[in-house]
Amino acid sequence: MTAARISYGITVAGYFGTLVLMTAWFAWLYPPQKAPISLTILLIAGPLLLPLRGILKENRYTIAWSCFLALFYFIHGVLEAWHTAPTRTLGMVEVLLTTMWFTGAIAYIQVTKQQR
Repeated sequence: MTAARISYGITVAGYFGTLVLMTAWFAWLYPPQKAPISLTILLIAGPLLLPLRGILKENRYTIAWSCFLALFYFIHGVLEAWHTAPTRTLGMVEVLLTTMWFTGAIAYIQVTKQQR
């Protein structure tokens, strides 16, 4: 496998892992107590659907700007891991997944930049 394939695989694994985690977190694992579940999922997991098409088509531009989105979820994971005891493990998993997403995307952009 080439470096581009490996870094793209890491990016996709981190992205889809974050998407599944956010949906499961707010739907089943630790649903919100004071807000509707559907609204919370729409606001938390909805933005993850924006780069879906570009990531699946391996669009370098979309993968690059999705890093900004990954940083938002990284911050959310750090805050949950630091602040709330019941969701500490979920926050740490989110930090791991978004780190995979971010580093894979940066590596993919660097490797494919040389191929253009």
